[in-house]
Amino acid sequence: MIRHRPYGSGHPYSVDTEQRWPVDPVAGETLKLGVRASADVGSVAVELEEQDAAGERRSRRLALTRVASTSRGQTVDGGHLASAQARLARAIGGWAVEFSAPATGTVLRYRFVGIAADGSEQSTREFGTIVAGWVDAPDGVVTVEGAGRLVRGSVRVLTDGERVRRVRFALPLVTGEHVTGFGERFDRLDHRGTELDAVVFEQYKRQGAERKTYLPMPFAHVVGGAGWGFHVRTSRRTWFDVGASTNDRIVVEAEVDAPAGVPAVELACYDGSPTEVLDAFLDEVGRPEQLPDWVFRLWASGNEWNTQAEVMRQMDLHREHGVPVGSVVIEAWSDERTFTAFRDAEYRVHDDGSPHRLAAFTFPPDGAWPDPKGMVDELHDRDVRVHLWQIPLLKARPHPTGQARADAVSAKDAGVLIREPDARRGLRPYRNRGWWFPLSTMPDLTDARAAGWWTDKRRYLVEEVGIDGFKTDGGEHAWGRELEYLDGTRGAEGNNRYPVAYAKAYGDLLRSAGKAPVTFSRAGFTGSQAHGAFWAGDENSTWEAFRWSMFAGLSAAASGIVYWGWDLAGFSGPVPSPELFLRAAAASAFVPIMQYHSEFNHHRTPSRDRTPWNIAEQTGDDRVIPVFREFVHLRERLVPYLSAAAAESIRTSAPLMRPVYFDHPTSEAAWSHPLQWFLGDDLFVSPVVTEGETRHEVALPPGEWVDAWTGEPAAGGVITRVEVPIDRIPVYVRADAWPRLRTVFAS
Repeated sequence: MIRHRPYGSGHPYSVDTEQRWPVDPVAGETLKLGVRASADVGSVAVELEEQDAAGERRSRRLALTRVASTSRGQTVDGGHLASAQARLARAIGGWAVEFSAPATGTVLRYRFVGIAADGSEQSTREFGTIVAGWVDAPDGVVTVEGAGRLVRGSVRVLTDGERVRRVRFALPLVTGEHVTGFGERFDRLDHRGTELDAVVFEQYKRQGAERKTYLPMPFAHVVGGAGWGFHVRTSRRTWFDVGASTNDRIVVEAEVDAPAGVPAVELACYDGSPTEVLDAFLDEVGRPEQLPDWVFRLWASGNEWNTQAEVMRQMDLHREHGVPVGSVVIEAWSDERTFTAFRDAEYRVHDDGSPHRLAAFTFPPDGAWPDPKGMVDELHDRDVRVHLWQIPLLKARPHPTGQARADAVSAKDAGVLIREPDARRGLRPYRNRGWWFPLSTMPDLTDARAAGWWTDKRRYLVEEVGIDGFKTDGGEHAWGRELEYLDGTRGAEGNNRYPVAYAKAYGDLLRSAGKAPVTFSRAGFTGSQAHGAFWAGDENSTWEAFRWSMFAGLSAAASGIVYWGWDLAGFSGPVPSPELFLRAAAASAFVPIMQYHSEFNHHRTPSRDRTPWNIAEQTGDDRVIPVFREFVHLRERLVPYLSAAAAESIRTSAPLMRPVYFDHPTSEAAWSHPLQWFLGDDLFVSPVVTEGETRHEVALPPGEWVDAWTGEPAAGGVITRVEVPIDRIPVYVRADAWPRLRTVFAS
């Protein structure tokens, strides 16, 4: 066996053994051609034909050398994802050859030939590509709307003479300006002096160290000078050199696919304050919708709450300990095959893949979920909303049987799947290339008919069981620029849009049933602002991850995401220390979504649930439950304020969780103390994010303030140090709002 896939898996940060790299060869630069081959293949060569722009041909044969075989995906550590790690291994070897790509416009045709030990020959089909080169281009290749900030003469294109593959251009950057935004970013607030890109990617933990994100946007604020921002109007991948190579320029590079000589990239530039810039951006890409007040109450979940009895036990424990909970997210509820049926439910398979109604199911009294509707009704009586976990995939492992098989067949027959090219059959259903749920097929939720086909299977959950929302997890599985969506859009343009459509599809389902469109997503892109709530994805219980998550919330807010939260104190690994848990709970009480969650740990002991009672039991710290309880009660009292502040945020575009530079764009304290924020107009929050801190430095913004805990006046515009016992987070209230907010902080 010998295999070459010119585009590889489409993994944005990893070059596969069997691919061509770069996919679009660049004249004068190194071109690598690789294959995987079975163990019986003892040598591999590539037969290469080059036809230059004048029509002259040259043929040659190059020998490949053995290379370490790489695997797409990523290494993971522990939890319910660990089994994926073993599947990354490959029992076949890698071979590669490197050479300098010839001149621009050269047509390359090649095939690989492998020789086995017995002398037999194996070969691939012929592949082809055209070499491109970077050339200067007229400024008109970049269409600019708004103030003309394009650096004249900076436009270059990567072209093969017929098609343009990439466009590069520069924007000015002056001394004292800070560049922020770019969607949800975990590593910092100000990206000046760094390089980053915008592509949706599932980074399992360590997002801040890896500088990869689930929710990127090619949108940024430039703050501290005249005040402006920009949006590269594309869903394709983009790259940004933010003064890293040249201090006075932001160099932007964008993937395109356009005829040579025509405009290829649209750039919007906005002048004004950060709020004015964000307002103009949201006018363009879609505005948030106000969600019900209950989304501001505590959200609780754990991946091992996988039976009705356990869910109710945990809800009883909340009540017993006096910790009010507003929403429970049940992740491990389904049969883990269809993600539409409760585990253990008995029902007749619909061979045509048509939806079921509640009456079709029988729930065994001794099963995991003996009465889902009764459970939901009881939780509603307790004023707790219920959300179910989802994944936008049709699983292929283990081999589907029963309804899962019928759904897989009917999805293909109904033509509702994303597809990929096949050399022999034209198009076939796309198979997930990632490390989580490998080989699964994906419904094309960007298509209204396909989205309806998919969500109708879940309609009974909303209309009859009474489910209030969905945790729309895993929107990052569309890899590969060659994928084809149902409207003909290719993956290079459609993949980043997929998580936006995913949340919208579930929001539309909820709305059609008379419910608020409450989805809880981790992946997104430009346009996600209009679709539900978000959390910052999977992270360890570490102080470092705590700080990364705060950067994520502030950058997401600066990009127009109103309803945002994170797994407070992390969801993975050993339980957090009492100090980390309570400091994170304090911060979480003052972000838009307050929630905790824990990863699956195979029910091993000791439990890794992030409930305060489990952490108290594991650590022996008797402060955990009472302090956590007080923060949650405070949060309950904050709900009316948060609801009004969210409405005002949606009306004005000023973020609910607002970075300081929005109100004070020339303040250096906004950057020297980046992990502080306004919550609405009248609260200022400075969380403790460093282990062992007993005195905390606050850069209080200008204005007249009141210490929320003591009621003492505090003059703004100064840096001060305050005592921070474990049950306190520095919070200040605008003096003129203190009379109406005083009771919120009464203990």
